[in-house]
Amino acid sequence: MLYYSVKIIITALLIVLISEIARRSSLIGAILASVPLVSILAMVWLYVDTGNLEKISTLSTSIFWLVLPSLALFICLPVLLKYGLNFYLSMSLSIVVTIICYFSMIFILGKFGIEL
Repeated sequence: MLYYSVKIIITALLIVLISEIARRSSLIGAILASVPLVSILAMVWLYVDTGNLEKISTLSTSIFWLVLPSLALFICLPVLLKYGLNFYLSMSLSIVVTIICYFSMIFILGKFGIEL
């Protein structure tokens, strides 16, 4: 239980740190947020938990393919905000579009024999 608490605290601290830095500097916050910290943490925690390099390799490959559809959020959100939609509606619609892109990517990859 202590191990899970440490994982949660470290992960939460990084997210809070990035959001606090972003309040002071959008550029530095964006740089830190764009670094795949969640992916790195997931791979580190997976390695510590299992030591299974094959699982880490598979996770890394899946992350690569799913980064592409995740970019839809960062395209849709500013466009919707510029059209005057409120933040919560813009965020919700951007998430829906991103989910559709995820399913589309998984479907397309499946057609090429790539299973995630």
